[in-house]
Amino acid sequence: MSLQNAARLACASHTFRRSWRCYPNLDLRQRTLGLNGDHISKVDHILQNHSGVGMKKLRIELFDCDKVDSCYISSWLRIAVTAGIEELTLYLPATPEDEAYYSFPYSLLFNGSEDSIRYLDIGLCAFRPTAGLGRWRSLAILSLGNVLIADDELEGLLYNCAALEHLALLNCPEIVCLKIPCLLRRLRVLRVSVCRNMQVIDSNAPNISIFHFSGSLVSISFGSALQVKNVHMECLEFGQSNIVLHARTKLLSYAPNVETLVISSPNEMISTPTLSRRFLHLKYLHISLIGNEAISPDYDYLSLVSFLEASPRLETFILEVGYSHLASIPSVYCGTADVRILTFLCRYVSLAWSMSQFFGMPRN
Repeated sequence: MSLQNAARLACASHTFRRSWRCYPNLDLRQRTLGLNGDHISKVDHILQNHSGVGMKKLRIELFDCDKVDSCYISSWLRIAVTAGIEELTLYLPATPEDEAYYSFPYSLLFNGSEDSIRYLDIGLCAFRPTAGLGRWRSLAILSLGNVLIADDELEGLLYNCAALEHLALLNCPEIVCLKIPCLLRRLRVLRVSVCRNMQVIDSNAPNISIFHFSGSLVSISFGSALQVKNVHMECLEFGQSNIVLHARTKLLSYAPNVETLVISSPNEMISTPTLSRRFLHLKYLHISLIGNEAISPDYDYLSLVSFLEASPRLETFILEVGYSHLASIPSVYCGTADVRILTFLCRYVSLAWSMSQFFGMPRN
């Protein structure tokens, strides 16, 4: 039964109302409730009438609200975060620059729920882990979005999450150096996006297989880990240019066994060099150069053949290039460039690839 129908039935049946007080899965987003009016008051009414007993999943997203009093949030968490809760998602309204973020009550997560919680996704708040409270024995997925948490606080938190499998960090401005300890042997997925002040990613987790990064280029190290197979790298408008160059010259030093590589860059300034190091396991390559930033007039698109020559097992190659960029490079359409393109086609025609934008022709 949906949450909306359960709430309606509770209004009509005293028996069901009592069972509603122990309803295990609460998704209190505006669209899920299907109700108009004051979102905060409706969430408060539902949770104040819930016993907290049997709560397994709680999802609250208040993006549609202008502001919420911190006493409401703390009250909701005291009701919901009890022994037995498995999933908690909490996203608060955006906080004006001149106001302090809500400080998530970290100690609440150690009132018995440290043994049961498997999924924690919080955003738009301050998260200040306190040492000595205990360990999360079951936490498998941790996602922090627009969260204030310092380097040492995050590192200490990770030391207490031995079961962690998926770590996602989105726009956490206080993180400068991300350190991931080797005891996170179950960690498979690392996603880092738009952490504008980050300078270093230093991971010793031995079994990371998926790495997605978006933002300014940083120093990246995965220690002796050889399991990284899927890499997505995106350089945003505020970021440093030449992420394609980085992928060709630096990526093999931390992901030598990569099989899937997706790169998106808005502003390449240096053509891709030919190097001896090879992508011996690469099967899927997708390069996107369709951002709105400038591409150097001297940039040689056909230098990307360096990736193909270095990838003996490549099966799929997709290259996306905006028409606006090609228009500024007339040599692509005339003179010796025609010969180079034909040579390019003949040498790599066996690949399953999409280059319609590059050549200005439909894909066969």
